[in-house]
Amino acid sequence: MTQTSELAQTRADPPDPERLEAWLAAAVPGLDGPMTLTRITGGQSNPTWRVETPGRSLVLRAKPPGALLPSAHAVDREFRVMRALAGSGVPVPEVLALCEDQSVIGRTFYVMEDVPGRVLYDPRLPGMTRAERAAVFDDMNRVIAQLHSRSPAALGLDDFGRHGAYMARQVARWTKQYRASETAPNPAMETLISWLPDHMPEERAVGVIHGDFRLDNLMLHPTEPRIVAVLDWELSTLGDPMADFAYHALAWRVSPDLFRGLAGEDLAALGIPDEESYLARYLARTGQPRPGDWTFYLVFSLFRIAAILQGVAKRAEDGTASDPRASETGALARPLSERAWALAREAGARTPG
Repeated sequence: MTQTSELAQTRADPPDPERLEAWLAAAVPGLDGPMTLTRITGGQSNPTWRVETPGRSLVLRAKPPGALLPSAHAVDREFRVMRALAGSGVPVPEVLALCEDQSVIGRTFYVMEDVPGRVLYDPRLPGMTRAERAAVFDDMNRVIAQLHSRSPAALGLDDFGRHGAYMARQVARWTKQYRASETAPNPAMETLISWLPDHMPEERAVGVIHGDFRLDNLMLHPTEPRIVAVLDWELSTLGDPMADFAYHALAWRVSPDLFRGLAGEDLAALGIPDEESYLARYLARTGQPRPGDWTFYLVFSLFRIAAILQGVAKRAEDGTASDPRASETGALARPLSERAWALAREAGARTPG
């Protein structure tokens, strides 16, 4: 979903390219001429292709083939939320058409405009000037604040997720996910599983949340330090915006070698705001007071990532992981969970029991 040279591109056509070309010609006005498909790789869970014709370039994003969990790889939800956000101030690609007819390529897919730009992975933004880094971080802050400031009802998304008890449901979900993928005892995770329900924050107003708002899910302008598109809305739903922002802010709490973080870096020299300044800027833009339970959200976000990575570790142990580095990646679950519990203790937490 990007034109950056960092993502390798390989030829790989979806099934029945003739059917696809006929469907696109009918669904997207003005799309004429022979079609060329180029598979875009780079770790997306949903297969993605660039569709090129003599007059226009699009991006096609599809569910993976085969049997899937009912809520997994929800490209139809991605299509819906990006269409709803058009013109909202949150930069999203223009979505053009959704196909749920399985006879076309054998799975649900949608097409959107191909936005030129860069996808970057290192939050230290090597190669940029101090002013450019400051501008990128300010624009990230602006965009997530804009997303969280929009009313779901006004966007037509009031039914986009469940209302109420978001954090309780999230803690239960990721606890269950962790339990299903345990490979060895992890005392930090056990302690967090007890601690989190006892320190649940008060309910906040529901908002549209991205679910994975981070640098490498954003498209930067080809040459300017600003965001031109927010990508990968697969995990978007209605929920607690502070949880969404805290997940985004984890970069300040983890080191570059642990999970693409900023901890231990000379932020002033880089031109990157510190966590407190970044949080204050977000709160000013959204009109919220500083949350007294900010640490809870950070602890939960680390817990969530640790649970996800434990799933990677389990697949590596079972021999079902597709990434050859899965074992190494999954091993990060333990230090991240230990970091989460250390953070809770620093905030005055007591070990339950």
